[in-house]
Amino acid sequence: MLHKKRADAFLGAGPVRMPIRRSKSDRWKKRLFVTLLLGLILFAAWVLYIQIRIGQGTSLAQEHKTDVAIVLGARLWNNKPSPALKERLDAVYAGYRSGEYPMLVVSGGLDSPEMKLTEAEGMAEYLQKLGIPKEHILLENEATSTYENLLFSRRIMEEYGMQTATIVTHQFHGARARDIAEFLHYEDPQFIVTPTRELNLWQTRGRETLAFTKWLFTKMTLPDGK
Repeated sequence: MLHKKRADAFLGAGPVRMPIRRSKSDRWKKRLFVTLLLGLILFAAWVLYIQIRIGQGTSLAQEHKTDVAIVLGARLWNNKPSPALKERLDAVYAGYRSGEYPMLVVSGGLDSPEMKLTEAEGMAEYLQKLGIPKEHILLENEATSTYENLLFSRRIMEEYGMQTATIVTHQFHGARARDIAEFLHYEDPQFIVTPTRELNLWQTRGRETLAFTKWLFTKMTLPDGK
């Protein structure tokens, strides 16, 4: 009788629930989802970090006079400075007129083999038309990147016995230019960073995010900037 009651109690307890076993496919999908989510979080964090760095460069300003100003090049249009490049050139011209530096280095090589002028030659022509004497403009005709702009320009400075420089570029480009100048051990580099009305958000923040990321990884592979 006792055994019968135990059996009845067991049968009345309802169906026995077996543990659910997830398939290998379900586990793989879960791991993939977690990996993708983590990757997305890391990507968003990195983009935010770079945007903060870019933002810090927009407030750079010249605090004292220097021996020379270095204009970082950009593309020419039909062998003439593009509207965006003219913004940099107008900014360096204003500083020259106010006596912030007596000499200029314009830096930039050929955009393509089809071009007749290097970026430096196109910039020099524009500045001469504004009234800056030819003998006050030194040309750096080889650079194809911001790193090369500042590396090759520093060599020109050394050749002419110049110690200090003002680096002229756009606001969105200031932070990367400063990071490169510090890597190359520029002595107390000064900056003129101009806003732009000619470039859209992608051309400034978007492309600069990619360019800054590339530079930070490239920097790890380069010898000391000295």
